[in-house]
Amino acid sequence: MRNERRWRYWLLLAIVAAFVGGTVLHNPIPQSASYHAFADRRTLLGVPNFWNVISNLPFLLVGMAGLRALRRSGPPGPLYPAYAVFFLGVILVAFGSGYYHLAPDNSRLAWDRLPMTLAFMAFVAIVVGEHISAPLGRRCLPFLLLIGLLSVLYWHVSERQGIGDLRPYLLVQFLPLALVPLITVMFPSAVSTVYYIWGMLGTYAAAKVLEVFDERIFRALGVLSGHTLKHLAAAAGVYFLVMMTAALSGRHGSAAHI
Repeated sequence: MRNERRWRYWLLLAIVAAFVGGTVLHNPIPQSASYHAFADRRTLLGVPNFWNVISNLPFLLVGMAGLRALRRSGPPGPLYPAYAVFFLGVILVAFGSGYYHLAPDNSRLAWDRLPMTLAFMAFVAIVVGEHISAPLGRRCLPFLLLIGLLSVLYWHVSERQGIGDLRPYLLVQFLPLALVPLITVMFPSAVSTVYYIWGMLGTYAAAKVLEVFDERIFRALGVLSGHTLKHLAAAAGVYFLVMMTAALSGRHGSAAHI
């Protein structure tokens, strides 16, 4: 590790420590029952909550497109597993989220969050691999996936015991949002991936806003709700990574190989 880059690693570690410390000191956060009360509950073609269910189809399509782009990208490199897990996770989101929205409750929500966490943690490994070190990104992948899965499992078990606690899951979801932009800025990539990564982050932020204003958007539009549009925005964000995978096709070097 070169001296001129060492401070960057210490800064990232300090941010991780601050987030983890704040999470540990915070009181347990139960899942609000109102979370499941989505604005659009219309049944169409015999499918309850039709639009919130069917709007998961784009995740299946972009996930398959990502795997196809990955297959065409040439010989597998050190980050191939991270990209593969990401796109597989996105495909599973289509089924997990669709299953949850058929009859929203905490038990089904776990099947929605598990694949989302897999995809999100794989995305972090990709960013680390493309901007810091491809071998480091590959080594981080299994640990990140394990942490993500345990965060959902911990929440699910705590809910069943009547002491629901979302803290680890929220940490896993929001800590990367602080780390990923810093990594892209402090560790410039040898290839032009930053625009795709920021595009994905931007659409993810837009999706969260749409989620918050679910009912207001539904009242204003009368056709689609904010949560339905959230699914579409999030799937559009994934497509940025599909384009990044295609753009990296045929490149050489540890930063370019996927």
